[in-house]
Amino acid sequence: MEIIDRPIYIERIVKQLNRGMMLVLVGQRRVGKSFLLKSIETWLYANRPNANVLFIDKDFDSCNFIKTSEDLYSYAVEKLPPGAENYLLIDEVQDIDNYEIALRSLYAENRCQILVTGSNAYMFSSEIATKFSGRYIEIPVRSLSYEEFIVFHNLEDGNDTLMKYLQFGGMPGLANYEFDEIPEIKGYLQGVINTIVLKDIVAREQIRNFRFLENLIAFIADNVGQLVSINNITKYLKSQGSKVSNDSASRYINAICSALIVGSMERYDIHGKKIFEQIEKYYFIDHGLRNAITNEMPYVFGSIEKILENVVRNQLIIQGFDTFVGVLPGGEVDFVARKGIQTIYVQVAYKLSSPETIKREFGNLRAINDDYPKYVVTMEDITGPVKDYPGIIHIHLREFLKMKL
Repeated sequence: MEIIDRPIYIERIVKQLNRGMMLVLVGQRRVGKSFLLKSIETWLYANRPNANVLFIDKDFDSCNFIKTSEDLYSYAVEKLPPGAENYLLIDEVQDIDNYEIALRSLYAENRCQILVTGSNAYMFSSEIATKFSGRYIEIPVRSLSYEEFIVFHNLEDGNDTLMKYLQFGGMPGLANYEFDEIPEIKGYLQGVINTIVLKDIVAREQIRNFRFLENLIAFIADNVGQLVSINNITKYLKSQGSKVSNDSASRYINAICSALIVGSMERYDIHGKKIFEQIEKYYFIDHGLRNAITNEMPYVFGSIEKILENVVRNQLIIQGFDTFVGVLPGGEVDFVARKGIQTIYVQVAYKLSSPETIKREFGNLRAINDDYPKYVVTMEDITGPVKDYPGIIHIHLREFLKMKL
């Protein structure tokens, strides 16, 4: 299969090479971590011609002899001489028993730069932190951005392409399908969902109430971008026949988020500069999976506002921002996005269909007393400055998804 480069991630990885830390690629299943590792191997051969590059792919029979930490350490020492520029790349590292012992030893010896990927069923962030004890950097890998979607599917930028992105999402494996193959696409996405649910959530967390888990995921999918509390979740699901405690619901939510299929977003008091807890918003890491769960694909207009919010949030995350719900005394801002000293504010709406909508979307931003950039993102055919709200940028979603913020 052709490997399509993803420059935004290659650049991030390259910037971290040889800075004294192990690099761990993390992300939801099937977002392309393995292919990205192969892209890095290709980059190293092209840009570090004198380096030794050892690639271990546990999916291949040729690497079956590496079963234990001892096997891994011996093989790496044999292939990577001390004092040289060495790179050790391992895909599916969790298939090597006690792999962390070998990696910690190689790290302590300064033998090589280490880059690994692993299955979410075995390598959640909390476990990586325990096994590598501050010696590593996580590099999150997401599903395709809009610009990557264009490249992967060999399309031209335009509203038709944007609509396909909103309908089907950004899972890289969609490149193997035509967009009119709706049943096949749904089957592929459902297979991804089933694998995540069964392997990364049910088996790993030993969840017994499978019906409740399914209802919970469906509830989150239907309420993307809505403020919800654990209490509200349990009340609704009890009305659907699923009876569990708030503690159990919270544990299930944490399991879903740990599997990286869903991400949560806290509320942030813009004026008070503090974070609220308890009530959060939830978004899918890939909106195509969300559309498959709600069975709205390809007819997404009934949930277009939710999907637009999900897409904008993911774009902000892809560009390295932390995102929060902005809380004001008289309203809410969809996204407060922060990266280092940089902050931006974003409101999202499908259309500015009435004066009330304009007042809500622009007025909340005008109420913020600072000079950070403020955006209203819509799918209006005509965008640009709005007379009564100077300084607030009104931009089409398609243009926003192509901006480097």
